[in-house]
Amino acid sequence: MVKTELEQRIIDVLEQHAAEHGIDIVDVEMTGATKAPCVRVRIEGADGSSLTLDEVAEHTGWVSDLVEEIDPVAGSYTLEVSTPGMARPLRRPCDFSRFTGENIELTTTATEGRRKFKGAIVSAGDASVTLELEGGEQVEIAYDAVKKCTLKPDYSFKGLKEGKR
Repeated sequence: MVKTELEQRIIDVLEQHAAEHGIDIVDVEMTGATKAPCVRVRIEGADGSSLTLDEVAEHTGWVSDLVEEIDPVAGSYTLEVSTPGMARPLRRPCDFSRFTGENIELTTTATEGRRKFKGAIVSAGDASVTLELEGGEQVEIAYDAVKKCTLKPDYSFKGLKEGKR
């Protein structure tokens, strides 16, 4: 997964301490303008479980201390610590394996003559993920070509009104 050097440095430092706190670092992202940067840290339980708002608040202290030690931005910045949400980012091979069969949206460096892919994860290995795109075409994408990837949950509630699933 393509991350900036700073994002990867923050991930590495946080991951060194995550297990002792019983959490997993899902992703770190630097966003915002130069004058108002934001360090966004997404966490979940070490077993992949969701965290409550109170649990996120408990972890924010040590996450903040470690990020502050790294001093990622000259001047002030905003730190956001949250759960990954339904449109969860996928970063590691184990993330892709965990969500086999799920729909994702993936942005790459130029691969197969295109940059954006939408489809379901067919399989995930150590070095690449295979997607089934609309129309049944399959494409294999190396993780080191992936710039960004998120789950695309189905928000369709059609049929639920009539009791259908």
